[in-house]
Amino acid sequence: MTVSNKLTVASIQMDCILNDKEANLNRAGALIEDAVKKGAQLVVLPELFNTGYRVEEYDTVLAEPIPGAATQRMHQLAAKHHIYIAGAIIESGENGILYDTAVVVGPEGFKGKHRKMHLWGGEDKRFGKGEQLDVIQLSFCKIGLLICYEIGFPEMARIQVHKGADILIYTSAFGRARYYAWDTASRSRALENGAFVIASNRCGQDKDSAFGGLSRIVGPDTTILASYGAEGDAVVCAQIDLDEVARMRQVLPYLRDMNEKLYNNNF
Repeated sequence: MTVSNKLTVASIQMDCILNDKEANLNRAGALIEDAVKKGAQLVVLPELFNTGYRVEEYDTVLAEPIPGAATQRMHQLAAKHHIYIAGAIIESGENGILYDTAVVVGPEGFKGKHRKMHLWGGEDKRFGKGEQLDVIQLSFCKIGLLICYEIGFPEMARIQVHKGADILIYTSAFGRARYYAWDTASRSRALENGAFVIASNRCGQDKDSAFGGLSRIVGPDTTILASYGAEGDAVVCAQIDLDEVARMRQVLPYLRDMNEKLYNNNF
C-alpha cells in the first residue's frame, strides 16, 4: 500500500482589534473552523494574532506564559479537529523578559516554540532576543518556525532545513510598504531550500502601521500555490505533496553541493 505524503495546509490572513484578546481569539477560531472545512491539517496564524501588533504600551499586561491561555484555546481547536495550529503571541518569559514567540500546538498539546531572534525597528525595546533555533516534529514532517522580519535572514531557514525541516512557516505582521521584500523573500526561501513556505500575514492597520496581507503558500519550485490580496480576512489553502521536497532538492541540489567548510569557518 502506497503512503500518501499529500496534506492540506492553510495560511490565515486576519485583522486584529488592539488589546482585545477575546475578540481576536474568537476571530481566529472562526477562521480556523473555515480552514478545517477546507480540509486543512496545518493552520498558520499571523504574528501577535491575539492582541494586535502595536500594543507596545500594554505588552506587560497582555503577555502570557507558554503554555497558557492562548495556547489552551489553540489546543482545544487542534484536539477537536485533529490538526496543528501555529501562531505568534507575546510571551512572558523568565526574569520578567517578554518575547515575540511563535508556538505550535497539536491534538496532543504543546509541540514547540520559537522566540524571535531578529527584531525589527523598535521591537528591541519591547522584547528580548531568542537564542535557540530548532525544528519541530509533526506527524507528517519537521517544520521550521520563524517570525515576520526573519523571512529576510536566509541563514535561519537554511539551518532549519539542515536540521530536517521540509516546511518553513512565517507567522507575520509584515508592513505594506515593503511588499517587494515579502514577495521576493518568501519565494527565495522556498527555492534555496527546496522547501514549502507557509507565510501568514496581518491585514488592516494598527495606529500608523499598515500591514500588507498577501498571505501565501509557496512550493519548493517558487510556484505560488495559493495566495490572497492585501485587504481582508482570508483562509488561504493548498494541497501540498511532501515528495516534491526531495524531487526539487535533486533538480536544484543547493543543499547537496553546499561547501559547509566555508560556512563553518565564517560563522
